[in-house]
Amino acid sequence: MENMAVKMQGITKAFNGVKANDHVDFYLEKGSIHGLLGENGAGKTTLMNILYGLYQQDEGTIMINGKIEDISSPVKAISLGIGMVHQHFMLARPLTVVENVMLGRKSRRGILLDTKQTAQELAAVSDKYKMGVDPYSKIWQLSVGEQQRVEILTAIYMGAQTLILDEPTAVLTPQETELFFDTLREMREDGKSIILITHKLEEIVEIVDEVTVLRDGKMIGTKKMDPSVTKGELTNMMVGRDVLFNFPEITKQPGEVKLSFRNICVRNDKGLPALKDFSLDIRESEVVGLAGVDGNGQKELCEVLTGLRKADSGEMTLGGEPVINKEPIFFINKKVSYIPEDRHTTGLALDWSLKRNLIFKSIGKAPYSRNGLMQSKCINAYWEKAKDEYQIKAICGDEKARSLSGGNQQKIILAREIDVEPEVLIADQPTRGLDVGAAEYVRNKIIEARNNSAAVLVVSADLEEILQISDRIAVIYDGELMGILPRGADTYEIGELMMGKREEVAVSGK
Repeated sequence: MENMAVKMQGITKAFNGVKANDHVDFYLEKGSIHGLLGENGAGKTTLMNILYGLYQQDEGTIMINGKIEDISSPVKAISLGIGMVHQHFMLARPLTVVENVMLGRKSRRGILLDTKQTAQELAAVSDKYKMGVDPYSKIWQLSVGEQQRVEILTAIYMGAQTLILDEPTAVLTPQETELFFDTLREMREDGKSIILITHKLEEIVEIVDEVTVLRDGKMIGTKKMDPSVTKGELTNMMVGRDVLFNFPEITKQPGEVKLSFRNICVRNDKGLPALKDFSLDIRESEVVGLAGVDGNGQKELCEVLTGLRKADSGEMTLGGEPVINKEPIFFINKKVSYIPEDRHTTGLALDWSLKRNLIFKSIGKAPYSRNGLMQSKCINAYWEKAKDEYQIKAICGDEKARSLSGGNQQKIILAREIDVEPEVLIADQPTRGLDVGAAEYVRNKIIEARNNSAAVLVVSADLEEILQISDRIAVIYDGELMGILPRGADTYEIGELMMGKREEVAVSGK
């Protein structure tokens, strides 16, 4: 144990009587990369927030470099050489890299800023770990991958010897992920210790030296990683059962074009161009996966396709009928279903009951209403059917939607949107924030809709998901279609398109 950078023993933390961590042991060796796995709610983030001083444990001890420490705040953690890079970056976008690093820190020149010296020191650290960060770049000018490197650079500059990374590759292209892993390897060679929280099992297999798995707040086990450790073995530890990774080949051939849009132009909420002459066809019994880094026009496209946002120009047809800029109720009546990116603000009425959330697109219609009166018997029967078929874990249908876990909230939306046997299904980030078991369930339901003749568009930043369930893969960058690739396309080719390198061949959308 002498080589331990971090030694957490018997860590227990409860919120309102519910144990998020239940006597968890976690050991991090110096100069290693340690993966932390577990489903949502398993206690991973709570454990790391305790190590970083955001929470204090109810029971247990923490040793840093062999000495027992009371980590009462992030300031104390930083003084002990512990840094944390959160999933959502905490950068002031109008400022430069060096200005972000200097924010809130005392200048070594008294009332004068020491910008030049800090920039030189940052450049030296950046060069050492091959980050390629220009200290004078404005944050808004940087790609998502570059912004992440700024966060890591800041932590290292502040003296971090132990670095906690929460879902660090969630928004990176494959090429950016490889560069990121190269940086981690350089840091490991330099003796730094890294904790990697991730849902992506292929990353655990590729980069970590050791992995710890949590389930329901308890430690299930720790494994040294070697070629014999499989993703199946790790998921079994996470969820207590086997999980499907390779979905069955789809034998039903796509039919006629059901949804077609040509030269769609639309602005975002800031009035800036979000889509630029975007064209695509989606056929009956087909899943088209739309790959791209978040923020390249995907949200606006989904809203145009469901009537929630008006296009500035372009054409759209549904079954050959012009439908551009129709109201949302029109698309609902045409059996266009929508699984939105944000299930809390768009997908659910959180203070409504689960039953009402299930039927709210059909409130006032038979069989759930007759002569203006709600038909409780029909509504209750539908709730019981949906609960069983979609494996919704809830006490009763009168619970509020906000009381459910993210996975069960998503199942309510799936039941409502897929059970109507849609003509078109638009699924925007359908498994974001879900653990591996819930994600498997969602993907199977999407494939079921496809096999029932729906035309399906799946928007996802998760390339593994895109590759698993798509018949064709379209790639978007800066609001433009970069190319369309076949099922099973090369990951790096997709990554090139995601970074704006358009296909040589003409892009037709067909």
